[in-house]
Formats: sequence, C-alpha cells, structure tokens
Amino acid sequence: MLTPPDFSADAISAGLREHYGLRIREVTFLPIGADVNAAVYRVVAEDGTPYFLKLKRGNLDEAAIAVPAFLHAQGIEEVMAPLPAATHRLWASGYGFVWILYPFFAGRDGYEAALSDAQWVAFGRSLRAVHATVLPPALSRRVPREDYSPRWRDIVAEFDRQTGTRSYDDPIAARLAAFWITQRDAIRTLLVRADQLAQMLRRQPGAFVLCHADLHPGNVLVSAHDALAIVDWDNPIFAPKEHDLMCLGGGVGQTWSDAHDESLFYQGYGSTEIDPLALTYYRYERIVADLAAYGAQLFGVEGSVADREVGLRMVMGNFLPDQVVAVAHRTYQQIPRFPA
Repeated sequence: MLTPPDFSADAISAGLREHYGLRIREVTFLPIGADVNAAVYRVVAEDGTPYFLKLKRGNLDEAAIAVPAFLHAQGIEEVMAPLPAATHRLWASGYGFVWILYPFFAGRDGYEAALSDAQWVAFGRSLRAVHATVLPPALSRRVPREDYSPRWRDIVAEFDRQTGTRSYDDPIAARLAAFWITQRDAIRTLLVRADQLAQMLRRQPGAFVLCHADLHPGNVLVSAHDALAIVDWDNPIFAPKEHDLMCLGGGVGQTWSDAHDESLFYQGYGSTEIDPLALTYYRYERIVADLAAYGAQLFGVEGSVADREVGLRMVMGNFLPDQVVAVAHRTYQQIPRFPA
C-alpha cells in the first residue's frame, strides 16, 4: 500500500519489542508495493541494525513464509527469508495484522536499477537451485500445484460483462470502465487464448518444479556490491518452470528484455528447453491475473486514492506498444505450427 494504515509508530515499536524482543528507535513507512492489504516499514533497532517489517491483513499462508525460509536454509542465499519471532515461529500476530520481519536489504529493485553481469548470473543460478529443490513432504503438501484454473479468467469475464451494463460512481472505477471498453476486443482475445492454452497444457505431461510465481523486476533487489535478493514469496506453486522464466523478455516495464542479459541469466541457470505453450500461457495468464486483481481493487473501491491511481496506470500501461500484451501476442504467434 502507498499510504500508511492507521497504525502508530509507537504501536509498531511495542509490537516488535513484544514479538521479537527488539527495542526500536526509528520507524519509517515505505510507500511501495501493489498489495493494498500489506504495509511495509524500515525499522531500526537501538543497536543500529535495520530491519524490513511487513504487516499484512488477512489469513496467513504459512507456505509463503516457510518456503523461502527453507530455501535460504538450503544455501540459496539470494532468497530473502523471514526472521524468527520470540516464539520461534517465522511470524507474529497482533493489532489485526500478521507481522513478518526480515533483514533489511540496502538496494534498489530491478525497475530502478539494472542488474550487473554478475547479478544476472547469480539470478539464474539461484533460480535454478529453487527449481531443483525438493521440499520436505509436510511442507510440499502445503504448496499448491498448477491446475490451470479458469478462476482469474472467470473474474475478468465478469468484469467485462459488467462494464457493458453498469455505471460507476467512483471516478477511478469509471475511468477504468471507459478504458476497458476501448480494449474490449484485446481483453477478450487474452481470455480466449489463455483458456485455449490452459486446455492444451492440461492434456500434456510436464515436469512441475517449485516456482516463485511472481517474478518481476520489483521482486528482485540489487545492491551496488553485486548482492541480489529475491523477495515476496507470497504465492509459491509447483508448476512448469516457464511460470518463472516467462519474466525474461516478457516486456514488464520494458525491462529484462535485453538478449545479452538473458544469455548471462542462462549462464547461471544452465541449459534448458523452453516449452513455447507454457511460456505463452503464463504471459497471457499473468495479464489476466493482473486485470482480475486490479479490477477488484478499482471497481470495488479498495485502498487509498493513491493506490488506486497507481493500479489504473498499471492496467493501462499493459496495453501500450511493446508492453506485456503486445509481447504475449508475439509469443503466441511464434508457437511452431500454431494457428494464427
């Protein structure tokens, strides 16, 4: 969220002292992230150690915390893992939030700063290690498996029906509806092609690996000293590796599309065969999922005006030249022997 919740710095300091045994001298709200149910802070302890605190409303998905902790413990240092609370759990609860505390990574995300050659190689190496990881059975059972569900497509199809039949009092929702109508044919094409590819992928066997499932430049942090951190493991899933690999050349923010950078990534990741059906599906499905999430936020008038304005810009930006919609269409056209 981009505006702080009604939650004082004193309450945060008291919660960190209670749950983590920390005495805090500084609390700074960070206006970053698209999740209107999550607020993040930089907090500094009395001994000068900085931490990154995430406060999240709603039910806790324990796999989202346990998976990165396990990966980090297995030696994948680039995976950012939460710190244990006084109870030895990897989270705490209080004031209506789930509290998750991390080391503070002093750097910028992949939108703000280009990865160095060494960071591209490290990114590939660490992601290959994630994909090769075998989770303990108890943890593995808590991680969902890809089933190519139509749930996001169904939500977007319902929004598509609504924009043609209702008016919106909220000005931001009204602007989204007006834009949606101008892009109706493009949105319906997204839905048709994503569903077509989902049906094809259900019928073909494929190896599933552990995936981050939300890899984009905002979830990869880099420092000036070639350090790298992969963050926000909110939705780990067993799925084809293309779920993660589609971020390279996917057009998100017109970043991560340089052939030289991609070659460096695969130096670290290693040789692998890319399934064009899966790659195309995940590029389409990512756009559909964004339309569903931002549609719920904007049509439902959730979050602050600042949050919703950013959400509207994100939706509209997807349809600009050479952005994710155009890239997904090009990927679709390049599928061998696939009908236009």
